[in-house]
Amino acid sequence: MHTSLTPFDLTAWKEGNRHDYRAGWRGVSAEFGTITLTCPLPRTSPDSLVSETRGGLLPTASFEARGAHVEGMRLPGLNRSTLRVGDRVVYVTRNRFGATLDQRALEMRYAGDRYRLTALDKRGYVLTRAADDEDPGVTITVRETGRGKGRRLSVRADGRAEAGDLSLALVFAGVDRSTLTRLGAVRAGISRATHFWTESQY
Repeated sequence: MHTSLTPFDLTAWKEGNRHDYRAGWRGVSAEFGTITLTCPLPRTSPDSLVSETRGGLLPTASFEARGAHVEGMRLPGLNRSTLRVGDRVVYVTRNRFGATLDQRALEMRYAGDRYRLTALDKRGYVLTRAADDEDPGVTITVRETGRGKGRRLSVRADGRAEAGDLSLALVFAGVDRSTLTRLGAVRAGISRATHFWTESQY
């Protein structure tokens, strides 16, 4: 079901202790109900890190990064990751060597639709579902505002959204998206160059 999305905000939350720590965003969409984004879920193994969106009328979306590289990470990153919405795996591709924000955007396929996730900066991003013969598509903008206990996640849509669109858009608030930004691209390039140089010394 496609519907106009009333703008809404999610507020930051956290609970638990070192061994069962949870944090993320919570709020209510007039159209889709109460939504909880947990980022990350409590770890079940040191080489897996998962963020999850669930609640209301939304299909559950999860973003999992696996591998030794996640052990010191706060949020799952884009490398060695699996994205699911409901019972479907979302096919994700990206150009790691793109020079612009648009070139570095994530391209995705879910439920027969094509999506693109583009960074605005380190605190905001845009998810676009491409238009087709039956639908003009939708653009969902997600931006973090405020500091400390006043942090909020504002969600706005241009066009009519489906529940899967919103799940897909929100789960990326629990993902390390830094490599999609210009500064993140530079840092990733330096990291790759340093890694290759170190490997060549053995």
